[in-house]
Amino acid sequence: MAEHFNLITIGGGSGGLAAAQRAAEYGAKVALIEPAPLGGTCVNVGCVPKKITFTAASLAHAMRDARGYGFDLKLQGHDWAGFVTKRQAYIERLNGIYERNLANKGIEYIAARGHFTGPNTVEVAGRVLTGKHIIVATGGRPMVPQIPGHELGLTSDDFFRLTSRPQRVAIAGSGYIAVEFAGALRALGSEVTLLVRKDSVLRSFDEYLQEGLRNAMAEDGIRLVSQATPAALARGKEGLELKTADGRNHGPFDALIWAVGREPSTKDLNLAAAGVVTDAQGFITTDKYQVTNVAHIYALGDVSGRAALTPVAVAAGRRTADRVFGDMAGRHLDYNYIPTVIFSHPPIGTCGFSESTARRHFGEPVKCYTSEFVPLYNSITDHKPKTRMKLVTAGVDEKVVGCHILGPGADEMLQGFAVAIRMGATKNDFDDTVAIHPTSAEELVTMR
Repeated sequence: MAEHFNLITIGGGSGGLAAAQRAAEYGAKVALIEPAPLGGTCVNVGCVPKKITFTAASLAHAMRDARGYGFDLKLQGHDWAGFVTKRQAYIERLNGIYERNLANKGIEYIAARGHFTGPNTVEVAGRVLTGKHIIVATGGRPMVPQIPGHELGLTSDDFFRLTSRPQRVAIAGSGYIAVEFAGALRALGSEVTLLVRKDSVLRSFDEYLQEGLRNAMAEDGIRLVSQATPAALARGKEGLELKTADGRNHGPFDALIWAVGREPSTKDLNLAAAGVVTDAQGFITTDKYQVTNVAHIYALGDVSGRAALTPVAVAAGRRTADRVFGDMAGRHLDYNYIPTVIFSHPPIGTCGFSESTARRHFGEPVKCYTSEFVPLYNSITDHKPKTRMKLVTAGVDEKVVGCHILGPGADEMLQGFAVAIRMGATKNDFDDTVAIHPTSAEELVTMR
């Protein structure tokens, strides 16, 4: 016999958990289906372990810089295995917190894989569930190029399971995962080669930041190889060897990490049984309310192919539940001016339009302001990385439509500026704000 719910959420990551819990707060009877540990990519193989690893790498940089401040530090290496054990223990603690939260809100948590058998019906662990509303929030998974020997490489998920740090590492990819892993591994002592298909990293970001990050990586000893499309991976006598499409050979390496993109986790859902449409890449298409082509089925988070960020999935999930169960008609997520941070070394914070996209988008004058400087923190260190900042403005009133930061603290200072940009602040508003001195952030309100 079928069990009926007001809401069935397929996926226990950031978006699914947020939607399920908000719906339950409104009194809805909710079932949440998730075969993997709760928390999704973010908690288990994404944001959380990534940020902890970033912090470890940042500490390595800080200990290097400490000599400039008079400290005589003699490092005895880095206990990777001990670090990974502690990191995993924290993740498992979060898994438990999520499970308790579901129980406390009366949500039926089913730790198994589910699939559609009809527009309102989901089968899971031998049970048949029917739902008045169904949310698909199954996230994404790493892509692997289908080339000979691809199985010898590691995915980003595999990276977080490494019990020892490889000394010679190749990373194939140019996006945020690639540059984050490259910076962390290099800081912790690995030799890193970054292989990109074209000429740069983070190609969708403002060119000013791309150049700044390339310079910083080169100074840190990361080798960037451009025009390197993987063609074959093999194990040689001294390690892994990668051949690229232009015939070049690269290696040997102790490990190669595939960071070539992510794809939606929709293959096993049997979406056809529900009549749900996907695009050519398998992402579930939705309108601005996260509604699919089937009126009572919604998709949010990475599976929808829109701004694959944890806070975006959480916001979309909560707003969907607010609208459906909280009588907030019209409630939806605005995908414009979403702030984004890359935990590279140094970190990047960006919100809004890059210069090139602004010039294409706005049919009015676009003016940019830039600043490059060595932060005060590095004034007496041997290592003197440069911070870069850029404001992109549009129109005669110079409305700020883009803010881009590369440098220490970028991840923390961007949030407040994102609020200002969403509120329509102009360059004059920035200029009219009294600076906090001495900080890096003051550059954003003193640019000329």
